[in-house]
Amino acid sequence: MTDILLPIVALISGFALLIWSADEFTENGAKIANIFKVSPLIIGLIIFGFGTSAPEMLVSGLAAMDGNTGLSIGNAIGSNIFNIALVLGISAMIMPIKVNGDILKIECIFLMVATICAGLLLYDQRLDFIDGMILSTLLALFLGYTIKEAKTKKHHEFDNLEHTVDKSQTTKTWVMLFIGLVVLVSSAKLVVWGGVNVAQFFGVSDLIIGLTVVALGTSLPELAVSITSVLKKQYEMVVGNIIGSNLFNTIAVLAIPGLIHPSDVPTEVISRDYPIMLLLTVLLFLTSYKSSKKHTISRFEGFILVIVLGFYMWQLF
Repeated sequence: MTDILLPIVALISGFALLIWSADEFTENGAKIANIFKVSPLIIGLIIFGFGTSAPEMLVSGLAAMDGNTGLSIGNAIGSNIFNIALVLGISAMIMPIKVNGDILKIECIFLMVATICAGLLLYDQRLDFIDGMILSTLLALFLGYTIKEAKTKKHHEFDNLEHTVDKSQTTKTWVMLFIGLVVLVSSAKLVVWGGVNVAQFFGVSDLIIGLTVVALGTSLPELAVSITSVLKKQYEMVVGNIIGSNLFNTIAVLAIPGLIHPSDVPTEVISRDYPIMLLLTVLLFLTSYKSSKKHTISRFEGFILVIVLGFYMWQLF
């Protein structure tokens, strides 16, 4: 029993530190961006999108370096499934989410394209360096588009992300940003170590651990941000957070194992996990991409998303 106790403690404490450090890193990143007068769109899509996906990136990278590529792939796909089915589902069940079809339209299309592209790359059951480079290129295109948009348009829906920061706090903010990053890396390492050891103890594959325990743990920052946003009626931020985070997961997190440790992709990923991720992405696309009119993601639609997650969990176990 003592053999499993330490990994479980590491897993739980790792998750707790991940949530705290992701919040600190994101908050101080936004302050730094504000001090240097970076566009609110950059803060919203890149800093917050990267901030809430940083745990997935670090867990994926560390797992790939240790040779646990199943955990890396499972973490990326599982996080996307949890983000839509659990995060958006629960947020909509708490309060119906009003979505403006004109907001984040291009980002939603880009996510759909990236998801289909990832599926085509995974179809040969091999994730190699070339695949990682293709996904990284998509990431560069997305970041380039976002920066271009930030320079040419005013996006008032992200104004609430701006922070009024006294420039005398710059040093303190940089220090807290660095501390947040160090804790983020350390807690990700704890999660990987704990997750792998728990999987080995119970004879469960690292893919299943990545798809469930680790994916849920690394999706907690998105869940926290979305519930806070929906309670404050910042509906665009709920959908924007999920679209941005899933984009980073698909084209950044999934690229990492290919770039670091090319390996075969388990058959179950193609036959079971990717189709569920694609189905949920299509549902997100249909509920978010409406032609110039407002649409509400109802409590019933949120309930349907949670039911899909329940069905998927049943399939896994």
